[in-house]
Amino acid sequence: MQTIKEMEASAGVAQAPDSPAADVESMLARAKKPAADAMILHPFYKGKVEVTLKCAVRDLNDFAIWYTPGVAAPCKAIQADPETVYEHTNKGNMVAVVSDGTRVLGLGDIGAKGAIPVMEGKALLYKYLGGVDAFPICLDTKDPDELIRAVLMLQPCFGGVNLEDISQPKCFYILDTLRQRAEIPIWHDDQQGTATVALAGLINALKIVGKRMDEIKVVFQGAGASNVACTRLMFAAGLKPENCIVVDSRGILHPDREDLQRRKTEYVDKWRLCNITNAAGRTGGIAEALVGADVCLALSTPGPGTLHTDWVRKMAEDSIVFAMANPIPEMWPWEAKEAGVRVFATGRSDFANQVNNSLGFPGIFRGALDVRARTITDEMCIAAATALADTAVERGLDAEHILPTMDDWEVFPREAVAVGMKAQEQGIARLTVKKDDLLRGASDIIARSRSLTQWMMRNGFIAEAPEV
Repeated sequence: MQTIKEMEASAGVAQAPDSPAADVESMLARAKKPAADAMILHPFYKGKVEVTLKCAVRDLNDFAIWYTPGVAAPCKAIQADPETVYEHTNKGNMVAVVSDGTRVLGLGDIGAKGAIPVMEGKALLYKYLGGVDAFPICLDTKDPDELIRAVLMLQPCFGGVNLEDISQPKCFYILDTLRQRAEIPIWHDDQQGTATVALAGLINALKIVGKRMDEIKVVFQGAGASNVACTRLMFAAGLKPENCIVVDSRGILHPDREDLQRRKTEYVDKWRLCNITNAAGRTGGIAEALVGADVCLALSTPGPGTLHTDWVRKMAEDSIVFAMANPIPEMWPWEAKEAGVRVFATGRSDFANQVNNSLGFPGIFRGALDVRARTITDEMCIAAATALADTAVERGLDAEHILPTMDDWEVFPREAVAVGMKAQEQGIARLTVKKDDLLRGASDIIARSRSLTQWMMRNGFIAEAPEV
């Protein structure tokens, strides 16, 4: 299978320049090319996912088995024992990708219909990388309680729900409420997915610079859903809140911020961070926050220029910077190098060290579904992050290779095993499955999904894409 860079090269896409003299205009043009290609390929395929059959249809007589009258027998079996729904239907491998379209990528509130291409794309990644059947559901409401009610009503058909692109602060309320009330795993990828992969990257970056999680000083630039989730997961993994500073668009979070005092019941998570971080009591903005910091995790305004080299230069020796805004990171790699950064990561595939949610959620949900977990805990996310980090170590860890890539598809079954075993350990799995059986099952279903897609392409069932 070709790597992303090989496919781009074969398609005539220029590779990113590596030197400080790189033409920024060419980088901007490169960042815009996927959008131009998407406007050709989306209408060509009219979407990215479809429903197809998984059962045999030998002749029309089989309809009596799959539909009436034969289907009545499994229906009655499920009525008598609801848990058998997992045996008779695809519920155990079906995920709903749910959005209200209020915070889609970097586009903001574009509505439920505008969000459909993203949710279809998410479904594609679930299937190809995790062997999970996912279905996009975009709801025409901005009311968090209506969304919660809709998701709860959808539960019978799905083994899990992926919340996506929902604005804050309601995204926190929706996730927390559904995790309490739902009987299936509820996942918000903008929160938990980003945090899991960022944690994996940080674990390995710290190995390179020889620093400890419980001793480092970290600045979180941006206080949206992603970075708030990063703080929670990283604190659970051993990072000390008192050693951390969180910076939003108005400056460093601290308990004397009058704007947050007035809205602390609305921005509950920001107010909590005001009171547990920044033990040194710093005030000001990102420039003041970065002085002496070991790590900067930026999930904020796309750059370039959001992070200035003069600010980053004042960080501690062997500094780590994750500039994860898309499509343009908060600073360029060569700017980070000039500022003395030892390990630099972005959200882009054309630079070293891509921190991408797609490295996490397919394998995490694979593991949760395979043991029929009731929820996805922070401990399960940490287990997945550790498996992700360990895979990179085995492939050869260095400052430009702190994470696997999506080409390293074996990482997804390994994450599934880590998640499934942790769910069983925590007592939230409905099934007991041995480690070897989890690995074999996850590997088989993911390999089948990838092979099926490639077979359909070779045989014309997926049409050859036009030149772009």
